[in-house]
Parts: sequence; structure tokens; C-alpha cells
Amino acid sequence: MTQPVALLWDRPSGPHHATLVFAHGAGAPMDSPFMERMAALLAERGVAVARFEFAYMARRREEGVKAPPDRAPKLLERFRAALASVAEQAPGPLWIGGKSMGGRMATLLLAEPSPPVAGAVVFGYPFHPPGKTERTRLDHFPDLGGPLLICQGERDPFGRRGEVEDYRLGAPVTLHWAFDGDHDLKPRKRSGGDHDANLVAAADRAAAFMNGSASR
Repeated sequence: MTQPVALLWDRPSGPHHATLVFAHGAGAPMDSPFMERMAALLAERGVAVARFEFAYMARRREEGVKAPPDRAPKLLERFRAALASVAEQAPGPLWIGGKSMGGRMATLLLAEPSPPVAGAVVFGYPFHPPGKTERTRLDHFPDLGGPLLICQGERDPFGRRGEVEDYRLGAPVTLHWAFDGDHDLKPRKRSGGDHDANLVAAADRAAAFMNGSASR
């Protein structure tokens, strides 16, 4: 029997347009500053956000033992369990997404046959390991079964704008670029950009995408 997955909810105070099952990245938990801020911004824009932790991160929280991420099959099993828990509680269109590794897992779920979700939203997709541009993580993109929005920093070492714009990502994929952003969408001070402004712009784009008011 599948163990229940603990969920951390951010719910809109006003009209509810969609629900996002939101997975964390490889090295930071579901309540990291990025996850906290993005979940709050999306909830302000009518998206209910359910965060969860992969099993290795939950063990780290409970036992204080730092462990590397599990392999993809185990991560996907946990994501499916979280999705099932949220589906029992959440009305409206159901979306999946995440930060970095969590976002990649969401895209793998979206590429499975008949995914039970409306689409996916990813913040900082790991297109390739830093410095290894030849090792792209795009083999499953032709099988995506719904729309995918990727909010990416222009200078993200996991996929810079100049690299990503040369990829053939396919019609289901929409890109939103965070000005001078790194993997957390944070710009350099000398660029004149503002980190929170980048997060707000990404949340605006993601909420519009899930709410159906964005062109795709």
C-alpha cells in the first residue's frame, strides 16, 4: 500500500482557477526560499499549490541524514503518490511542475501515456548538466502529452538562453525568460535587474498559463 505523502498547501484567498502539484529541486526542500516565494505568488494569482518532498528529502528532514536524490523511477513513484493525494482534495484543472529536478520529473510524467493532468510548469529546467551541453535531457520531449511552460534564467548554467533557443523543443513547449537570471532566476547586481521582479514575472506568466488566459 502506498504511504501517504505529506502536503504543504498554499491556497488562494479569492477565486481558484487551477491546482499545481509542485516538486522541489535536488538540493533544497519544499520550504526553501524559492519554493516558499513562488508558491505564495501563485496562490495570490488564483493557483492552489500543493508542495511535497521526495522520499530522500523527507528522510533528510526526519533523520538529519543528507542523502543524494533517489533514481528517477523512485522519484516518479513519489510524484505519482503526491498527485493522487492532491487529486482527491483539489477541484479544477490539475497541473504538475517543479523547480529544476522536480520540474524534470514533472515533464517525465507529462510524457507518459495519457497523463492525468492539464500540463506542466517548470522553473529552471536542467536542460543539461553545467558545462556538459552535449548531455541534453530532452529525449522525452516529443512524447509530451500536454502544454509545458519553462521559466528559465537567461544565464542558467543548466541551459542558457543562447543554447536553449537552438533546441527544437516542439509545439507543446513555451519559454519564459527571466532577465539575466541564474538557476534561481536571480540576476546579477550589475545587470540592474531585480530578483523578486523576476519571480513575480515568472509567477504572472505561470498563473496565466495555467488559468488558460495565456497564448500558447
